[in-house]
Amino acid sequence: MSGAWTVFGKELLDALRDRRTLAVVLLSSVLMGPLVLVALSGLVASFEARAERRELVLSGAEHAPTLTNYLARQGFTIKPAPPEHEAQLRRAELGDPVLVVPDGFEAALARGEAPRLRLVSDSANKRASAGVWRVQQLVAGFNRERATLALALRGVSTELTEAVRLDERDLANPQTRGTQLTGMLPFFVLMAVLYGALHAALDTTAGERERGSLEPLLMNPAAPLALVLGKWAAVSAVALLIAVLSCFSFIPAQWLLRGDSLAALFQFGVREALWFIAVIAPFAAALAALLMAVAIRCKSVKEAQASTALVVLACSLLPLVGLLNPGAEERWHFWVPALAQNTLMTRVLKGEALGTEALLASLLVCAALALLGVGFVAGVLRRAAVR
Repeated sequence: MSGAWTVFGKELLDALRDRRTLAVVLLSSVLMGPLVLVALSGLVASFEARAERRELVLSGAEHAPTLTNYLARQGFTIKPAPPEHEAQLRRAELGDPVLVVPDGFEAALARGEAPRLRLVSDSANKRASAGVWRVQQLVAGFNRERATLALALRGVSTELTEAVRLDERDLANPQTRGTQLTGMLPFFVLMAVLYGALHAALDTTAGERERGSLEPLLMNPAAPLALVLGKWAAVSAVALLIAVLSCFSFIPAQWLLRGDSLAALFQFGVREALWFIAVIAPFAAALAALLMAVAIRCKSVKEAQASTALVVLACSLLPLVGLLNPGAEERWHFWVPALAQNTLMTRVLKGEALGTEALLASLLVCAALALLGVGFVAGVLRRAAVR
């Protein structure tokens, strides 16, 4: 174990000494999540600010005084549509859908006919398409008001138009609803661990072989297993360090969230960060061993990057299974690396219990992967030392 500790200290020092690689990993893995979160909050805040302005772009308002009166009573400000509003919507220069009123709108209403309004938008224009639902609700409210007045004038009870009334009840608590915003956090933490372990694992295996320093290392009296344990512990420590920084980086990121409603939904504190670290630590150790096992047989870092592409792809795609299967969690999810950690961290965000069975399943799989990876690397080094 003394040899393993010596190798661990040496490898950890080498990994931390490579400041350029470490800076790239920190910027791409640790800061990317908070930056995307802040950018998303800015986008949502802009939508909320636009909704609070209560503005409606209307073309042909002079043809519909009844409609404009209804909109004014709802607190909306009417903005005249520009002449080239369709072209501006296509070019995303106009950020609101346009409601077009045809000629003869008021006369058709007086005759008891149903004139047709036209709602012009562009689905490729995200800002404009986001306001379509609000305009649809306004038109539906205008229709209800007209129908109620027509029935009242004829002495018909308006309750006849509503045979059934619907009361909604949302069972989700505020913390669960907050996962609509924080649901991306587990994925960012997983990617931070992946790329943090990737660079260290490639450098300590294929990098050593490419620099020609692996053979002199095997000439030392330390056993190959001790060398592997030291290298594996160093790679795991780097991956875990990146995970800790990534988890705690989301706490100050909350200070930059725009909008009180978003800040209220974002429930991520020290407790959640510590649970994230506890869930991700076994995965970091297993991932370090797996990447080392793949890279140890490569002669250069470039070759090792190509060989580990499948591992990177799997870790990136497996968490998406939960998104593609929006139903209940399956028991087999906790036996799949990356997917299990993503599911458990999502439970933490929802404030749900992790469950002993789920934790043990993910821990057993990570332990098995770590043992297999370390054993394989030790076997390769042992055969190389014999030669």
